[in-house]
Amino acid sequence: MKPYLILLITFVLLSCSPVKKYRDLPEVLSWENDIRRFEQLDKSEKYSQNAVIFAGSSSIRLWSTLENDMSPYPVIQRGYGGARLSDFAVYADRIIGPHPCRAIVIFIANDITGSESDKSPAEVAALFRYLLKTIRKTHPDTPVFWIAVTPTPSRWGVWNQITEATGRIKDICDNNSNTFLIRTDFAFLDATGKPKPELFIEDKLHLNQQGYAIWTEIVKKELGKVLKENK
Repeated sequence: MKPYLILLITFVLLSCSPVKKYRDLPEVLSWENDIRRFEQLDKSEKYSQNAVIFAGSSSIRLWSTLENDMSPYPVIQRGYGGARLSDFAVYADRIIGPHPCRAIVIFIANDITGSESDKSPAEVAALFRYLLKTIRKTHPDTPVFWIAVTPTPSRWGVWNQITEATGRIKDICDNNSNTFLIRTDFAFLDATGKPKPELFIEDKLHLNQQGYAIWTEIVKKELGKVLKENK
């Protein structure tokens, strides 16, 4: 292919990128210090090449028992509070790219919250697809797990939109090798089909110890199904 055609195709692909409009926004650039902190950890800490990366928003950052909960899997914890797919997709090459690893687990829950700045389910899915392509540049065969957004009392009013976005992401996972969606909703809904408030801290958004224990059981079970097969 002629060089000018390659440049033209590259320009078109970048112009169509779902993250293009987000790259220079203040709310995306505001995470730069957090990403640099991760990069400093990459320089100062030694991580197992068989580690499982847990990355995403505050529910990953606040998972204080993650290392013990995931044992015997070694982990790399890369969560920052308030992460959205629109910024995580921008920084993913710096967060995940440097690490040889056994698996990648991602949880991001702030793109549909009930605010005026919410993204549509279609946009969430497009950002996830872009994120997956970014990951595959450096980790072409590594299992990638997406923890579906957990139903919470504080965001129950937009659960239908969240569910639609999850369905779209599941379709992407089902059509890409070594890419898996982990559902948790069934364990967090009561007999009436509403979120169990006793599984969350006072903000009714973040998990408490009991909530994390449920996450641990579900996530380890799903990791085990795949990683045992990939020994």
